[in-house]
Amino acid sequence: MSAGPAGCGSAPHRFAHYFIICGLDNETGLEPDALAGENFDQSPLKRTFKSKVLAHYPENIECNPFDQDAVNMLCMPKGLSFCTQRDSLAPRFHSFLITREDGSRIYGFVHTFYEEVTSTQIRSAMQTLHQMHHAEQHTSPNNCPSSSSSSSSSSSSMDSLASSSDEVESPSQTGVQGGCSGSGYDAERDTLYVSKAICLITPMPFMHACRRFLSQLHRAVVSHQPPPLPLESYVYNVLYEVPLPPPGRSLKFHGVYEPILCQRPGPNELPLADFPLGEAFQLLGAENLVQLFTCILLEMQVLLYSQDYQRLMVVAEGITTLLFPFQWQHVYVPILPASLLHFLDAPVPYLMGLQSKEGTDRSKLELPQEANLCFVDIDNHCIELPEDFPQFPNKAEFIQELSEVLLHYGLSPEGGITSPAPTTTQTSVTGTGLKNTVLRELVDDGRNGNLPGEALDVLELLQGNPTLERLQALAKRTGVKVARLEALVAGQKASGEESMGGRTGIEEEELRTAKLNVQLREVFAARFATMFADYEAFVIQNSPDLEAWLTNREQMHNFDKASFLSDQPEPFLPFLSRFIETQMFATFIDNKIMSQWEEKEPLLRVFDGRIEKARLYNVRAPSLRSSVYQKCTFLKESAQAIEQRLMKIHHTAIHPHLLDMKIGQGKYQQGFFPKLQADVLASGPTNNNVKESERGGERACSTVALKSILSKYMQEARSLGKNLRQPKLSDLSPAVIAQTNWKFVEGLLKECRMKTKRMLVEKMGREAVELGHGEANITGLEENTLIASLCDLLERIWSHGLQVKQGKSALWSHLMHYQAREEKTEQQAESPVSNGQERRKSESSIGLPALRVSVVQDMRHIQNMGEIKTDVGRARAWIRLSLEKKLLSQHLKQLLSNQALTKKLYKRYAFLRCEEEKEQFLFHLLSLNAVDYFCFTSVFTTIMIPYRAVIIPIKKLSNAMTTSNPWVCVSGELGDSGIMQIPKNVLEMTFDCQNLGKLTTVQLGHDNAGLLAKWLVDCVMVRNEISGHTYKFPCGRWLGKGVDDGSLERILIGQLVAPCSDEEVVRGSKTPPPQRSPSQLRRISISSITGRGNKPTTDQIQEAISEAVNNIIKHFHKPEKERGSLTVLLCGEGGLVGALEQFFYHGFRIARLFQKNVFVWDFIERAVVYMESADQMGDLQETAEPLGLTCDSLCRYANAINNTSRNIGKDGKFQLLICLGARDRLLSNWLPLLVECPIITRMYEETALLRDRVAVSSLINVLQSLHDFPISLETSLTKGVDL
Repeated sequence: MSAGPAGCGSAPHRFAHYFIICGLDNETGLEPDALAGENFDQSPLKRTFKSKVLAHYPENIECNPFDQDAVNMLCMPKGLSFCTQRDSLAPRFHSFLITREDGSRIYGFVHTFYEEVTSTQIRSAMQTLHQMHHAEQHTSPNNCPSSSSSSSSSSSSMDSLASSSDEVESPSQTGVQGGCSGSGYDAERDTLYVSKAICLITPMPFMHACRRFLSQLHRAVVSHQPPPLPLESYVYNVLYEVPLPPPGRSLKFHGVYEPILCQRPGPNELPLADFPLGEAFQLLGAENLVQLFTCILLEMQVLLYSQDYQRLMVVAEGITTLLFPFQWQHVYVPILPASLLHFLDAPVPYLMGLQSKEGTDRSKLELPQEANLCFVDIDNHCIELPEDFPQFPNKAEFIQELSEVLLHYGLSPEGGITSPAPTTTQTSVTGTGLKNTVLRELVDDGRNGNLPGEALDVLELLQGNPTLERLQALAKRTGVKVARLEALVAGQKASGEESMGGRTGIEEEELRTAKLNVQLREVFAARFATMFADYEAFVIQNSPDLEAWLTNREQMHNFDKASFLSDQPEPFLPFLSRFIETQMFATFIDNKIMSQWEEKEPLLRVFDGRIEKARLYNVRAPSLRSSVYQKCTFLKESAQAIEQRLMKIHHTAIHPHLLDMKIGQGKYQQGFFPKLQADVLASGPTNNNVKESERGGERACSTVALKSILSKYMQEARSLGKNLRQPKLSDLSPAVIAQTNWKFVEGLLKECRMKTKRMLVEKMGREAVELGHGEANITGLEENTLIASLCDLLERIWSHGLQVKQGKSALWSHLMHYQAREEKTEQQAESPVSNGQERRKSESSIGLPALRVSVVQDMRHIQNMGEIKTDVGRARAWIRLSLEKKLLSQHLKQLLSNQALTKKLYKRYAFLRCEEEKEQFLFHLLSLNAVDYFCFTSVFTTIMIPYRAVIIPIKKLSNAMTTSNPWVCVSGELGDSGIMQIPKNVLEMTFDCQNLGKLTTVQLGHDNAGLLAKWLVDCVMVRNEISGHTYKFPCGRWLGKGVDDGSLERILIGQLVAPCSDEEVVRGSKTPPPQRSPSQLRRISISSITGRGNKPTTDQIQEAISEAVNNIIKHFHKPEKERGSLTVLLCGEGGLVGALEQFFYHGFRIARLFQKNVFVWDFIERAVVYMESADQMGDLQETAEPLGLTCDSLCRYANAINNTSRNIGKDGKFQLLICLGARDRLLSNWLPLLVECPIITRMYEETALLRDRVAVSSLINVLQSLHDFPISLETSLTKGVDL
C-alpha cells in the first residue's frame, strides 16, 4: 500500500522538518570558540574552533522556525575538532533535542565524520598555531603540554567546569599527543582533517530510522561507487515525500542503499520512545537506574556525565520516557553545550547532561550546588545520591521484575557496558562460537560511533552486500583465512536463521530493541497504575467551568493528599508523601480536572484506560491497596503489537527519484560531502492535494497556538514558574544571561511564597478551614515533607550565584564563614554577648534566666551532635532548630546583615544580593512564626539535651524556704528523666537527659522533713535549653502533711509557654493552644471550703464531660504518630478527670468537721468500707454475679491506691482511680454502686447530680463510648500502684 504525496507535504505531518550541514566555513577561517572552554595551553589540534551552519533545507517552517544558533551549538556542542591521519577518523552519531517554550520537543539526529581540509589558508593557519605553541612550550618552565593543560587553577566554579569538560579525543589520538615529541602538525608531512556534521530535525524521536538514513548518506559519499541517484534526491525525499506514520501504523521509506522501517504506537499504547532503554540499563545497571528514576520523580537536580553525547541522550530520554503518565516539568537539557555551563548554577530542578573530558577525575569537577544533586557518572556506571533519600515502593521486587525482562533478552541486570575498546584487536575467532552476538556488538559499536574504519567497512559490507556469502565460500575453498569476516558472516547467518520473514540482522536487532523498550516501559507503567489505581477518588473538582478553575487555581486544593496518604501502605509513605508535592504530580492532576471541559491529554487518556482495564481484570479487590507486589500483565501483548506492525508494513513512501536539476549539478567528489543544490531543496511538491493538507497544517498550527495560550495561562496559574523550563540556547549575550538569572530570582521568590503559604495553611487548623482552605488535617508525614522541601529551597537559594563552591552545602558553608568572623570579633571584644546576640525576653518565663539568642549558639548545638555526619545534614538540622525556635527569619537576616561577607561569597546577580527580593523572602519566612513546629525535637530523638527546671513557690502565703528535701521527675512523650533531688532552697537545677520530646508531666514532691516542711507551690517551669521550648506546670496547691489534701507529691500537667519575642509580628493567627493542666482556679475552687465563686451549672458540667470524652475519641481516630499526649486529655485542663471531679463535687456537702476539709475521695473510701462490711455480713450475696464482681473491683482498686507508697493526696488518689477505671473500662460499672450506696444521702444534697438517676444513666452511656479504645497510662501516673 503506497502513500502518495497527499498528506505528507505539510510540515506538521512530515517525517523530517530540516536537513542541516554544519562544519568549517572556509571563508571565515579559524575562529577560537571561547565559549566552549578555550584553553590555550593545549596543542592547537586539541583546541576547539567555531563551527557554522553551512546549509539547511528548507529555509524555514512556520510551525517550527529554524533556530540557527541552537542547532549549530547542539550539532557540534564542542565546536570543530581537527585531527591528522594518525588519529581515528571513525564517524560518530549522536542525538539532541530542543524544548520549545510551550514544552513541546523537537529532535535532532547528527552523523559526524571527518573530512580532509583542502583550504591552504586553513592548513597554514594551523601550522602557524603549532609553531607558536611549540615555541611557547619550550620557553615555559613546564615543557610538556599535557601537564600544563590540566593545571590551570580556576577562580570560579564555572571556569573549572569549562576546563574539565574540554573536547573528548579518541584513545588513539591521546596516545599520539600525550608526549611532548611526535605530537603536532606539519603541513608538508600530515593530512589535516576537520569534523563535519549532517543532521535531520524531526518532530518525533525516530532515532533508529534517522541514524540509518544519515549513515547511508555518508556511506554514499565515502564509497568508491557514486550513489544510484544524486544525494539531493534522497534528501528531498526524506524532507517532503516521507510522511509521519499514522498512530498504530508502520511505514517503509528508502535510504540510499536499503529500505528503512519505522512504526508508531497506537492511541491506547505507550507513546513513542525509540531510544534504546536496554542500553541505558546496561550503562547503569537496574539498581542505579531505579535510584535515578526516583530522583527524577522527586524533582531533584540531576546531572548526567559521560564522554559520549549519545550516551547522555540515551539515559536522559530513557529515564524521562519511563515517567509515564507523568512528565518532567523543569529544565531539560540532555546535552549542555560548553557555552551554557552557567546553567548548572540554576537554582531550580533540572535534568542536564555534561560531556566529560577523557581521564578527568570526578573529584576535580566543581559543581555549584550538590545538596540536592544526583550525579550520574555514566561511563563508570556509578551514581551519587542526595542525602535524605526515600526508596521507591517495593524497590526489591520491582528490580527483580525488571531483571527478569532484561535476562529474557540476554542482558545483565547489573549492567556494565565498558568503555569502548578498539574492535580490531580480536584476530581469529570462530564463527560458530559467536553466532549473532558479534553482529550485535558491532551494531552497538557502530551505533555509538565507536568503530574504527576497518570494522565499520566490514559492518557496512555485511549489512549491504548480498554477494558477500558467495565471496566467503570462495575464500574458504581456496583456503584463505578471513577470520574476523568469517565470524561476522556466521553471526549474520545465525541471526538470519533466527529472524522471521527474512529480515536483515539490523532489522532483527531493531525489532529486539523495540520489544525490550516497550516491555521495560510497561513494567514501570504498571507500578504507577497500581500505586495510583484510586487516584480519581481523591481529585477535588469544585469549579463550575474552566475559566473559574483557572482563575482560582493557586488558591485551591485539588487533591486530597491527607486522605490519599492515609489509604496507602506504611512503607510507601516516605516516597509518596514527597512525590505528591511535585510539580509533575500537580500538572497530572490539573490535566485530570481540565479533562472535564476539554479533550483528555494523551498520556492521561492511556493511563486512565490502563486503570480501567486493571479494574475489569481484578474486579477491584481491596488487596490492590496492599503493599503486595503485582507484576505487569501487559508484557506479551505490547511486544506483539510492535512485532505485528513491523511484520506487516502498512505504508510505503514514494521512492527517491531524479529531480529537475540543471545539467552538471549533482556531481560529487569521493570523501567530500557535496554542496547541495538549494533551489531544488528549498520547497516541496506543489500539487493541490498538498495545498489542502497545508491548510490542514495551518489549522493544526492554530490549534497549537490556542493550546499554547491555555498552557501559558496554566503556567502563570501554577506554583513554580515553569517559564524557567528551558534555557534559550540561541542568544547568549550578557543581557540575556542577566535576564535568565533575574527569572531565577523571581522564580525562587515565588516558590518561597508558595511554600510558606502552604506550610501555614496546613498548620493553621480550624482558622484555615474557616478561610475555605479545605480540611485541616496535616499529617506529621506531610509536615516533614514540607519542611524537607523548605530545606531544599533554602539550599538552592544559597547556592545561586556562588563565587566559589565550598563543601556540599552552600548554606552551611556561609554559616561557617559567619561563625569564624563572629568568634574572632568575640575574642577581640572579650564580651560574652557580641552584636547580633540578644536575650529573648519572655514575661511568662518568671524565674528562668533569659535564653541567649544567637546564630552561632545554635550552630554550636548542631556541631555538638555526633549523630550528624555531613554538612547537608547539619544545615538541615540548623534550619529545623531555627524553625522550631521561631527564629529562622531572624537568624537568616542576621547572617545576611554581614554584607561584606555576602559580597565576598556571591556574584552580583545572586538571589542573596537582590535587596528587595531578599527582604520579601525573609518576610515570607517570618510568617512561619505564627505556628508551632516541633520539627527538630521530633526528628532527633536520641540526642542528649540540657534542660533547666525552676520551682516557683507562692511566697505571700507560705515560706519561701523549706526544710524538707524536694525532688522532681520530668516526663515527656519519649521517656522520663528519673527522680532527681533538688538542692535545698535553690529551687533551680539543670540536667542533661536523652531527648524527652514534648514534655507532658512533672512529678514534684518532698520528704516532709524538718519544722518548715509545708510548701505552697505556684508552678514548675522547665525549659529545653537547645530548642528554647518552655513548659509551665501549674500547681497552686500545698505539699505537706496536715494541709490541703495531705499530699507530699503531685503530678502536674504541662502547657507550652508561647515566647513573646519582639519580632512577633504575626499575632493575629495562632495555632489553637495545646491542652493545659488544671488551672489553680479550678483546683482551689473545688477544694475551697466555702464553695463561693462561680460554680458551674449542671448543663455546663454535663457538656464538659461530653467534650472531654469526645476529645479522647478524636485522639484515637488520628494516625498513631500524630496523636500527642493522652495524659493531657485525661488529667489536663478540660480533661476527663476534671470534668468528672465537677460532677462528683456538685451538691457535695463540704462541712467542716473540726476545721478539717472533706474530699470526694472521703466519700469513695466510706462507700468502699460500707461495701466490704456489707459483703462480710452477707447482704451482697443475693446480688447478681456481675454486680458482685464490680463491687470487688472497686474495693480492690481503691485499696490498692490507698496502699501505695506514694503520698499523692486525696485529689491525686481520685485522679488515679478515674484514670485506672477509664483504662480498664470499669468507670461505667462503678457508678451504679456509688449511687446505690446509702452513704450518698449523708454526703450529698438531694439536688446533687450524683443523686439524679437521669444524669447518672446519661453519664454511664457517655463513658461506655470509651470502651472501644485502648487507653494506656503514663508510668508517671501509675507508678507504685500494684494491680
